[in-house]
Amino acid sequence: MKLFDLNGQRALITGSSMGIGFSLAKGLGEAGANIVLNARDAARLEEAAKVLRSTGIVVDILPFDVTDKTTVDAAIDQFEASGNNIDILVNNAGMQHRAPLEEFPAEMFDKLMRTNVHSVFNVSQAVSRHMIKRGKGRIINIASVQTLLARPSIAPYTASKGAVANLTKGMAADWAKYGINCNAIAPGYFNTPLNAALVDDADFTKWLEKRTPAGRWGEVDELVGSCVFLSSNASNFVHGHTLFVDGGITATL
Repeated sequence: MKLFDLNGQRALITGSSMGIGFSLAKGLGEAGANIVLNARDAARLEEAAKVLRSTGIVVDILPFDVTDKTTVDAAIDQFEASGNNIDILVNNAGMQHRAPLEEFPAEMFDKLMRTNVHSVFNVSQAVSRHMIKRGKGRIINIASVQTLLARPSIAPYTASKGAVANLTKGMAADWAKYGINCNAIAPGYFNTPLNAALVDDADFTKWLEKRTPAGRWGEVDELVGSCVFLSSNASNFVHGHTLFVDGGITATL
């Protein structure tokens, strides 16, 4: 369908050498977009790019640290100056650290906020300046069910994802007038490297299957449709929205 066609678009996905980021990159590529993979490790990006290129997807790599504002600005500006318009940005880079809140290391709190929140500001601001000049663009931030819900041992992560959802609203308030659609996707519990410890925990999996109306873990390719929708003309009048893709967990008590 033409509404969902991404041919001629270029999508930058942060944290895309593995997990959700890689899956979204593959899905956007299959919908027609040229893909720009980002992470800090250039070698891992090349490996991921090789996999995507083998399926016919056009891929560039752009290694930089999303938490370093100066590096982000330089990388984005140089890439754009080379004639590579970034039409779609997916802010996926993130981290998790689990510990009781009363014992949570202050340095890990800072690192988590830099990775999960500062990075969204850093990359979005750098990319938006070019999108504003063109009068169009798409920014999709990866939030979480922890945008709305909390669990023991991950209070700082919960705070960071709440911030991502509200930053998304702020982006829409400032940038919708420039033709930039800013929205978020909030995944539920997905089988990813970030959740490996929980996936391997039989008791947690049993609890999750009972707690989630869909009765199972999500699979990363089930996030692709939402990302294509928010990247495409099908969502032209969608601004500042957080789309929960969670098997119904936030809809039920």
